[in-house]
Amino acid sequence: MPRLFVYHVEGLQKAGVERGSEMDLLFRHQERLLLNAIMTPAMYATWIFGLMLVFTPGIVGWTEIWPWAKAAAVIGMTAFHYWLAVQRLALVEGRNRLTGRQYRMANELPTVFMIVIVLAVIVRF
Repeated sequence: MPRLFVYHVEGLQKAGVERGSEMDLLFRHQERLLLNAIMTPAMYATWIFGLMLVFTPGIVGWTEIWPWAKAAAVIGMTAFHYWLAVQRLALVEGRNRLTGRQYRMANELPTVFMIVIVLAVIVRF
């Protein structure tokens, strides 16, 4: 999603296109579909199945560090999801204050969260 924001912000600037143009509407449509049709259902499924595992006796040992690290990363990923939704609304309403570079940097955050999640489960420190 942040990568799409990069294209949205920089694409409109480079083309010198106004808000509400055909290109702007296309980006808005793609961002809405990505958020509502893919990302949000995937987040809900992750939480549902994750909580099912948590509440299954004997699966998670909460005396260890790894489930807490994984839980913190999942909560961070969820917060990032909602931040992206706010940024999408800012783009739609013309209130965006972030640059393409800032969105590029934000694009790396989910990778960090995923590395923490995977390592926590595999290493079980």
